[in-house]
This record gives sequence, structure tokens and C-alpha cells, in this order.
Amino acid sequence: MVNLNATGLNSTFAALSDPTRRAILARLARGEALVTELAEPFAMSLPAITKHLNVLEDAGLIKRIKDGRKRRCRLNGKPLKTAHAWFRDYEQFWQRNLDRLERYLDRS
Repeated sequence: MVNLNATGLNSTFAALSDPTRRAILARLARGEALVTELAEPFAMSLPAITKHLNVLEDAGLIKRIKDGRKRRCRLNGKPLKTAHAWFRDYEQFWQRNLDRLERYLDRS
């Protein structure tokens, strides 16, 4: 299995555990957005959205860029690539085990 940075992976999964943060990432996958634009679909205060953005930024999933008095956010896919590699290793593990189970059941 791939030796991955556990701290970074933990931060990524912790950030992804919240549906609001996943929705923010989905929006940023379409392109950069202002913080106010990211807050629009949610029934929460701007400080609450900022807390979610802080978690995403601490995990390295987004980058905030100062644009005058406004803040733009941009998706950073590198931590997601690391998480994908982690899942891929387990996918291969389960696929091998399911293949073995299938062969066993075919012999029975």
C-alpha cells in the first residue's frame, strides 16, 4: 500500500466529512468564486461559512486569494489526489478478495 502522510490525509477526510464543505468544493470545481458567492446557497451567516472555509484551507483543499477588499477561493486538488490514491489501494485489496470469493463459490 502507498505510504501516505497520515496527518494530511486525516485533515482531508475531516474536511470532507461535512456536507456544507463538500458542497463548497463541488462549487469550486466549476471555477473560482468569491466568499459571498459561496455563502449564497446556505442558510448560515458569513462567519459560519468562513469557519468552513478555514477548515478547507487548513486541509489544503482550497486557496484564498485577496482581491482588493474581496476574497476569491480556488480549489486545490492535490489533497484529493492523495485521498484517491488511498482509496485506490483499498479498492485493489477488496477486488482481489472478491475475486477469490467468486472463485471459491464457483468451485462449491
